[in-house]
Amino acid sequence: MGISGVRDSPLNVRPLPLFSAAATVAFLIALAAALSSQTAQPPSLTLLSKDGRRALPLAMAGDQELVALDDLATTFQLAVREESLGALTVSYKGKTILLTPEQALASVSGRLISLPAPPTRSGRRWLVPVEFISRALALIYDARLDLRKASRLLVIGDLRVPRITVRYDALGASGRLTVDATPRAQGTVTQEGDRLTVRFDADALDVPTPPLPFQGLQSLVQSVRVVDPTALTIDLAPRLGGFRATSQPVDTTMRLVIDLLAAQADSATTQPAPPQPPPDLPPALAQPASAIHTIAIDPGHGGDDEGVRSAEGTKEKELTLAVARRAKAVIEARLGLRVLLTRDDDRNVPIDERASIANNNKADLFISLHANGSMRPATTGAAIFYAAFDRDAAQTATPGADGRVPTFSGGSRDIELVPWDLAQTRHLERSAAFADLVEQQFHDRVPLSAHPIDRAPLRVLESANMPAVLVEIGYLTNPDQARLLTGDAFQNALVLALLDAILKFRDTLTTKSVSENDEHALSRPAPPARNGPNTQVVPREARLPGAREALLGRAPGGTP
Repeated sequence: MGISGVRDSPLNVRPLPLFSAAATVAFLIALAAALSSQTAQPPSLTLLSKDGRRALPLAMAGDQELVALDDLATTFQLAVREESLGALTVSYKGKTILLTPEQALASVSGRLISLPAPPTRSGRRWLVPVEFISRALALIYDARLDLRKASRLLVIGDLRVPRITVRYDALGASGRLTVDATPRAQGTVTQEGDRLTVRFDADALDVPTPPLPFQGLQSLVQSVRVVDPTALTIDLAPRLGGFRATSQPVDTTMRLVIDLLAAQADSATTQPAPPQPPPDLPPALAQPASAIHTIAIDPGHGGDDEGVRSAEGTKEKELTLAVARRAKAVIEARLGLRVLLTRDDDRNVPIDERASIANNNKADLFISLHANGSMRPATTGAAIFYAAFDRDAAQTATPGADGRVPTFSGGSRDIELVPWDLAQTRHLERSAAFADLVEQQFHDRVPLSAHPIDRAPLRVLESANMPAVLVEIGYLTNPDQARLLTGDAFQNALVLALLDAILKFRDTLTTKSVSENDEHALSRPAPPARNGPNTQVVPREARLPGAREALLGRAPGGTP
C-alpha cells in the first residue's frame, strides 16, 4: 500500500530529460541515508494561522527538504490519489495538481510548474519538495500560503508576520541597534532595568533562528531573543547610560534605530588616544581653544555601489576613500582634531546612516566627498554643494524624469532628493559659509566648474546636525581630469585646500564666539584686563609653517 487510501502500483512512467533516471537514483540514495539517520534532530516547518501554530515534520535528502503528502492532506483537507499508471493527483475543491514520479514537474490545472526534485516514495508515504507548497499548492488553495523557507515558516492566510533582521554597530563607546521589519510593522520600545522590549504591531514575527552575534567586550548588547510571538527582548550590558529610539520607513521596511549610549564614566575611559602625526609632517602646533573638535568625512559610495567609473576603470568609491584617508591623516596631524570616516573600507554604508554616524560622534563639521560624471566628456571641474530645503532653491536642482539631477555644463548625476523641512535647516547659514571658504581655497589649486557653489536637496546632508557640504572633486568621465584626480599632486593640493578652508572656518567661529562674549560682557563690570589693547592675532600662515611643503614632500621653504 502507498499513502492512506491509495493502492500500490508499479512505476512505469518514462522520466523527462530534465531529470534523468541516474539523478533520480542518486536522489533516492540520499533520501534513504537521510531517513535512516538517527543522530540528527528531524527538522519541521512551523505553520502559522489564525488558529495558532503547529509543526509539520520534514525529511531531508542531502540539502533538499521534503514533506509528506499525507501530512499536507491532513493539514489542508486535500484528496490525494495514486493513479493506475503511478501518477499522483492532489485535489482541493475541484482543482487538481498532477504529479509524476521521477519527474520534477507539477501540472496545476494544465499549467506546468517546475519543482527542485520529483515526488519520491518512502515506504508507504509519498514525499514532495517543501517548495511544492508555494509553487503548486498555493495556486489551488483558497487562502494565502507564504512559504519562508529560510525560516522554515509557512504563513497561512492574511496574517501580519514581518521578517525581522537585527544589526549592531559599535560607535566608539556607544552603539547602534538597527531593527528592520519587512513588510512594515511599527515597533514600540520599553525599558525595564538592563532590558529593552520591542513590541511590534503584528500577529507574529519571522526572526532568524541562528543566534544573533553580539559577543565582544565593546558591545552594549548581550543578546536578542524572541520572548513572545510579537516581541523581542534585548539584554543590555550594565554599562548602558541611556538610549534613544527613532523609526522611519525605508521602501517596504520599517526601520527602528536604537542608539545606545554608554555611561558617562565608561565613555570617558574609552576615548581613543590622540592620533600620532605621520613621520613626514612637523609636530602639530599648540592650538587655541576651538569651536571645532571633531570632523566627519564621508567617502561617497562603497561596496556594490561603485559610483562613477572612468574609461580607464577608476571607481568613484575607491577615489573618495583614498582622498578621505589622506585628509584624515593631515587634519589630525596638523590640527590635532578628531577626524572620523563614515567608512574606512570597501563597504556600502546606507545613505541615511552617514550623517547619523557624524551626529552620534558629535561632529562639528561634515564633508561628503564624491566624484562627478557627465554624458559630455568635456565637462570638468569641482563643485561644492550645501543643502537646500526651501522650494525656491529646490528649483535649481529639480530631477528629471529619470531621477537624476542636472549638473552644470550639461552633466547629470544620480542624487536622492529629500523633503524640505529637515534637521540641516538650522545650520544652513554656516554650511553656506563653509562652502564659500572651500571654493575660495580651491581657486588656483583645484580646477573648478563654471558654477562651483550651489544648493541642492541632497539626502546625505539632510539630517546632519552640524554645518555640512558635499564636494564633487571633479569629473571621472573627463579622461584628462580622471588621470589628474588619481595623482598624488592633485590629491595633496585638494587636501591642503580643505585644510585651509577648515582653518578659516574655525577662525570665523572662534572670532564670532569671542565677539558674542564681548557683547555680553558690556552689560557687566569689566574684569581686570589680561591682555593689553595691542594683543596681536597670529596670521594663519604663521601658525602653520611648512604644512604645505611637508605634505608635498618638501622641506619648508625649499624646492621640489
